[in-house]
Amino acid sequence: MHPDQVRISDADRQAVADRLRAAHGDGYLDLAEFDERVAEVWRMRTRGDLARATRDLPAPRKQRPADGLIFSASPGGVAMRILSIIWLCITAAAAAGWAVIALLTELSPLWFLVLSAPTGAVLGSLWLAGVGRARRGTR
Repeated sequence: MHPDQVRISDADRQAVADRLRAAHGDGYLDLAEFDERVAEVWRMRTRGDLARATRDLPAPRKQRPADGLIFSASPGGVAMRILSIIWLCITAAAAAGWAVIALLTELSPLWFLVLSAPTGAVLGSLWLAGVGRARRGTR
């Protein structure tokens, strides 16, 4: 039997649908053509049929591994990244300001923690709960 005549599974169909979704996201397919092709993919039965669904599309882009990422590329991850950067900037400015005040007076240089610790605890709790956290093997 020719390889193009081998029947496909739902997992095979889903992989092609995901590739079409990526092509739509990259601007290669408009929404109408994407919808049409995905509906067609779910009606297909053989590997040869699936190959025709993506024949005119460029090869899929290589995704970089998610190892080492703290935040995901999801909207929640972007929000957590931005909030963390803001928190770090405010904490650094407060620490520098309190350091100057502590040099000029007898105040403790750790008073900036009154501002930094509660907001940092909220951000840390959200991250531990999984908000915006990168999952292993995802982008």
